[in-house]
Amino acid sequence: MTAKEVVQAYAEALGKGDVTTAFSFFSAAVQWHQPGANQFSGIKRGADEIGKMLGGMMAATKGTFILQPNGNLMLNDNIVVMPVRFSGTIDDRSINMTGVDLFEVNEGKITGIWLFSDDQEVEDVFLGK
Repeated sequence: MTAKEVVQAYAEALGKGDVTTAFSFFSAAVQWHQPGANQFSGIKRGADEIGKMLGGMMAATKGTFILQPNGNLMLNDNIVVMPVRFSGTIDDRSINMTGVDLFEVNEGKITGIWLFSDDQEVEDVFLGK
């Protein structure tokens, strides 16, 4: 699989709620770089830490958190960029924002993920400390 095909398959599996298949595209040493200054920010290492973070987001939003591709995947060698739109609700706060997820793919596995939001301060307020 090309790097773009790996990210496409990951995104399709995640979109169907098939976390096991989505995470099968991670290398054992995958690192997820969650931006900002909120309760989920920081580098998550390995599928377990990433899973706990995503589970925490789903719990905080009572299952309303949705992330969807929002444009064509773009490729430069082993780097893939995926425009995204994400939304959710926490108590009286809601978010509906675009961003970009950048993936590094090596030997058919995702080794790094960096997330970028259109307005990090708004995302930080939404997700809380």
